[in-house]
Amino acid sequence: MLTRRLGRTEHQSSLAVLGGAAYWGSEPDEVAASFEGALAAGVNHLDVAPQYGKAEVLLGPVLGPVRDQMFVGCKSLRHSRDGVRAQLEESLTKLHCDHFDLYQLHAVTDIDELDRRAGAAEALLEARDEGLCRWIGITGHEMTVPSSHLEALRRYDFDTVMFPVNPRLWADADYRADAEALLAECARRDVGVMAIKAAARRPWGDEERFATTWYEPYDQVDAVERGVRFALSVDGVDAFCTPGDVAVLRLALDAAGGFTPMGADELEAAMVATTPEPLIFPMPRA
Repeated sequence: MLTRRLGRTEHQSSLAVLGGAAYWGSEPDEVAASFEGALAAGVNHLDVAPQYGKAEVLLGPVLGPVRDQMFVGCKSLRHSRDGVRAQLEESLTKLHCDHFDLYQLHAVTDIDELDRRAGAAEALLEARDEGLCRWIGITGHEMTVPSSHLEALRRYDFDTVMFPVNPRLWADADYRADAEALLAECARRDVGVMAIKAAARRPWGDEERFATTWYEPYDQVDAVERGVRFALSVDGVDAFCTPGDVAVLRLALDAAGGFTPMGADELEAAMVATTPEPLIFPMPRA
């Protein structure tokens, strides 16, 4: 699998970042096989969070022996300085790590939420200074994420951002304008960029669910490949996180392994093809 430099982190990241959300409700044997398959495909970057069900506990035993081969990113939804610090330390223990390569504010969706995370941002900055993590970043969903992450870069010295990139979202003029402004600022600051939701199709309807993602993903080889190629062909995107379903994850790894960039005509065709689908946002609330 090809690699790309993840901004100022200098990590040569595999195009596919292994998304730990796929292991939310998995069993140990399934996780071990999937993790080994990702390593064999050339993946050298893991993204995981306490919110991903059993993922941290299940990944710890398989990650520990190959820790030196993996760039490990984790994240927190907590708001207070002390709460984030405690969760960071819990995650280190569960994942058999003595430090994280990247630790992130998780799911910062708008400016109001960014305001509420001031204490959390302080905890990340302190953790980086102390060596508990090497780099810090921010992630988020929703249509308001690009503009909120742009403001976050003005307030804090983040090293990475993670936000949704796919053809359907890019066909929305307002979202695309905000995302391209964020990407331009990331390039100016040498901030690494990871895309999420490359294979997202639409919100779930009334049909039986065939995947563990909160949105309905594409599950056909050509459609998953289109989404992955699109995300990785957007100027400024360094890597993408694989979908939160073990089966779709495998298709995404295959697509990343055979990646060739899209030209302008293909990018436009992908947007046209996906425009009839409804946007996946807003996220469903429990």
